[in-house]
Amino acid sequence: MSQIGSETNPLRVAIVGAGPAGFYTAERLFKEKSIHVTVDMYDRLPTPFGLVRNGVAPDHQKIKSVTKIFDRLARKPEFRFFGNVELGTDVTVEDLRDHYHQIVYTTGAQTDRHLDIPGIDLKNSHPATDFVAWYNGHPDFRDYEFDLSQESVAVIGIGNVAVDVARILCRTREELMETDIADYALEQLSQSKVKEVYMLGRRGPAQAAFTPPEAKELGEMAGADAVVLPEEAELDPLSQASLADADRGTMRNIEIIQELAARKLSGKPKKLTIRFLVSPTELIGNEDGEVVAMRLVKNELYQTETGTMRPRATDQVEEIPVGLVFRSIGYRGVPIKGVPFHERWGVILNEKGRVLDAASNEPVLGQYTAGWIKRGPSGVIGTNKPDAVETAECMLADLAEGKTLAPTHPEQEAVADLIQSRKPTFVSYDDWVKLDELELAAGVEAGRPRVKFTRVDDMLKALGKA
Repeated sequence: MSQIGSETNPLRVAIVGAGPAGFYTAERLFKEKSIHVTVDMYDRLPTPFGLVRNGVAPDHQKIKSVTKIFDRLARKPEFRFFGNVELGTDVTVEDLRDHYHQIVYTTGAQTDRHLDIPGIDLKNSHPATDFVAWYNGHPDFRDYEFDLSQESVAVIGIGNVAVDVARILCRTREELMETDIADYALEQLSQSKVKEVYMLGRRGPAQAAFTPPEAKELGEMAGADAVVLPEEAELDPLSQASLADADRGTMRNIEIIQELAARKLSGKPKKLTIRFLVSPTELIGNEDGEVVAMRLVKNELYQTETGTMRPRATDQVEEIPVGLVFRSIGYRGVPIKGVPFHERWGVILNEKGRVLDAASNEPVLGQYTAGWIKRGPSGVIGTNKPDAVETAECMLADLAEGKTLAPTHPEQEAVADLIQSRKPTFVSYDDWVKLDELELAAGVEAGRPRVKFTRVDDMLKALGKA
């Protein structure tokens, strides 16, 4: 047989997970003009684009425009999409080893990190990821229920996801109508009784994890005043000293926070209070097991030996009334059967994207990873590009050294026949294009960017696959 990567024997790559990391990996491989590559991308959902569709806030339409780049890649003749196909259920890692020279796992960080405080499992206490997936129309979460009759809500965390959740809770119906938020979420949020939202950060303004554009938006909402306590906007001596090495983003965050602290309330119907240097220590419930309040402790910062600013509790405590809680303190990946996993870090065990054997710490032949499941949940959509490029470079280097799998059925038709037999309701990229057109047309009719399908059955029915 001819050399792998030649026209008659192309490098066959399977990418598991159709989010940004997967597409950026494919993009880098396709740019390598010296070899012929075919990419088959799998996703357990019928829809591609991962977090761009199901995680990016619906009022951030500009960020979602990155899918135009992904769309161009997906229309290449060397690319195929197998949607509605789940690894571990419809196909196995062994199946992929039988059909591909290289496998890349780009499945993201799908679960939240647990917050171990009393009362965290009370009714109306939720992972922020569940709420984000719900309002974005993720089929697994569309039937979840959130008690929006509560007037006071707390969002634990101060990263971009926490900011998204707080902002969506504060948006007016008119603002939400300009987004592709799920139609059921639009209706329920329009009838929400929420009046006050607290966003709680355990460190100070100089350590806030949100980005300046996200922070700026909080002061520009039509129906909510953003409030920062003046004393919490001031920098402690350690933070002040650290500004000599601060980047532009940190400096801009501090400016925005201090501008908000200087503002007067304008009388808008909702209020978003952004708190710093506080940590929840307990959720307090009523006799029905529902959250009614949160106990907070005031923190102070100290510097570790490595120079990191860490919070520690003081003896100052307070209580705030809240009837609904969303926790956004970090996310972790889910193990894939047969793939080495670092349980403590919540990522696939790897070095620069090469999957490592847990016993020998040596690379596992032909297996790679990219994105959040590789490095942990950090950065924005664009951060996945250099991450994916690093992985793809390792793949190309291994190909050059002849370090690839030796599939027994590398022919493109072989895996297509396998998928057809295992999951006849798989969704191709052409199928997705039809769904996309239907969603956009429904959006035009409703005066919105798009109206999403939020049930897999409805998607399959629209494609004649039910």
